[in-house]
Amino acid sequence: MESATVRAGVLDVAIERHGDPGGRPVVLAHGFPYDPRCFDDVVALLVASGADVVVPYLRGYGPTRFVSSTTVRSGQQAALAHDLRELIIAMDLERPVVAGFDWGGRAACLVSLLWPDLVSGLATVGGYNVQDIAASATPAPPHLDRRAWYQYYLHSERGRAGLAEYRAEFAQLLWTEWSPTWRFGDSEFAATAPSFDNPDFVDVVVHSYRHRYGLVDGDPAYAATEDEITHRRPIGVPTVVLEPTEDPIASLSGTGDHEAHFTDLVDVRPIDCGHNPPQELPSLFADAVRRLF
Repeated sequence: MESATVRAGVLDVAIERHGDPGGRPVVLAHGFPYDPRCFDDVVALLVASGADVVVPYLRGYGPTRFVSSTTVRSGQQAALAHDLRELIIAMDLERPVVAGFDWGGRAACLVSLLWPDLVSGLATVGGYNVQDIAASATPAPPHLDRRAWYQYYLHSERGRAGLAEYRAEFAQLLWTEWSPTWRFGDSEFAATAPSFDNPDFVDVVVHSYRHRYGLVDGDPAYAATEDEITHRRPIGVPTVVLEPTEDPIASLSGTGDHEAHFTDLVDVRPIDCGHNPPQELPSLFADAVRRLF
């Protein structure tokens, strides 16, 4: 494994690179609250297939840092999209397959939507992970809305303080709730928890969960991109959708109307796991990526 820092846009992105640099490029993007450790077993399987695998730490996680102290610590969807775009360009990756879940799945979907010439395929957990901010004020049925308690918690300053004080405890609770059939061990969680000590973690996370409801402004640098996203056009790159059957928050992101959102839908694969498929069922996640080779 090669660990490096890549200047990409507004970030110095910490990345882990595995496999043959001349192999089929793949970028794997993690979600909240996870880090690259969720892909360790997936990476091994893809490397065995000859892939060149890049796994970045997202903004606000692990060793990734903002270049400037004046950059807005935004967690909005357009920022995540630009981060992935700039990384692909900075590393001179030749049309990689992009794959991810949660925040990482959103970034992968948006790069595929906005800059399809940069990628050759998309593997996304849950489907079309593009936020409809205009519709966010419409309440969901109570039995669904209560599953988003962590989002509403972070809308308050008490929630911000709670996340800052209890980063690991907050994340571990979400792991447990979101993956009810996955019995992860203390060592597995401990391997990821240090990534939440990033000095920008709290600001980025809080901004993400406030911006998606229209409660705070985004970074003006991404205003044009956010406007483009509102058109919610279909994604035209070859796509495999993974549908976790045991994810209690699956209905809070993505959509089951896959044919309407993906014009080159290669496959839709239900998988018997929770919110973190690459760590819960790594072989099935790797198979979805390899299907796009």
